[in-house]
Amino acid sequence: MNILLLDGGKAFGHSHGGLNRTLHKKAKEVLTALGHNVQETVIDAGYDVEAEIEKFVWMDAVIWQMPGWWMHEPWTVKKYIDEVLTAGHGKLYQSDGRHRA
Repeated sequence: MNILLLDGGKAFGHSHGGLNRTLHKKAKEVLTALGHNVQETVIDAGYDVEAEIEKFVWMDAVIWQMPGWWMHEPWTVKKYIDEVLTAGHGKLYQSDGRHRA
């Protein structure tokens, strides 16, 4: 299976994202040992939107590893979602879901 791992940890204040990074690395280790093909993105380190779209086309499953900030994802993860999924229109999805084709 082709699995995309997204590390949504964010270094912020007194938190340096260590737990999130550890869980992400462990997931990669276990999934690779089980024979899965794994690609990853560390969102806080930056990313290329077109390369991310290609990863979404390639993957069979995505695992989002991120902390909960006041019951939400960090702003960098929301930005990633907005940028990648908006740019992926026509390649990742055809309709915005507001009407039937």
